[in-house]
Amino acid sequence: MTEQLEYDVVDHTDASRYEARLTSGVVAGFLEYRTEGDTIVMPSTVVSPQHRGHGIAARLARTALDDVRTTGKKVEPRCWYVAEFIEKHPEYADLVG
Repeated sequence: MTEQLEYDVVDHTDASRYEARLTSGVVAGFLEYRTEGDTIVMPSTVVSPQHRGHGIAARLARTALDDVRTTGKKVEPRCWYVAEFIEKHPEYADLVG
C-alpha cells in the first residue's frame, strides 16, 4: 500500500510555476507556466520520481486550470500531461485557446 502524502499546491509567481510542497517544505513537483498576452502557456509538469503515483501532477494541473478560469484567459497546453489531463476532463476544454 502506498503511503498518503500531505502537500499543498501553491502558485509561486516569482518562479512562474505551481508547486506541490510537502509539509516538510520539499517541492515534490511543479507545473511551469508563462503568460503570453491573453494566453497562459504551460510547457512542462515535473514530479520527482519518489513522489509519483500520488496524484500530484493531476492536482497541479487542476489547480492551475482552475486559476486560469478565474482570469478569463486561455491555455496553451504544450506539456503532454496537461494536454492529456484536459482531454480526460472535458470541463476544461473551453480554456484551450
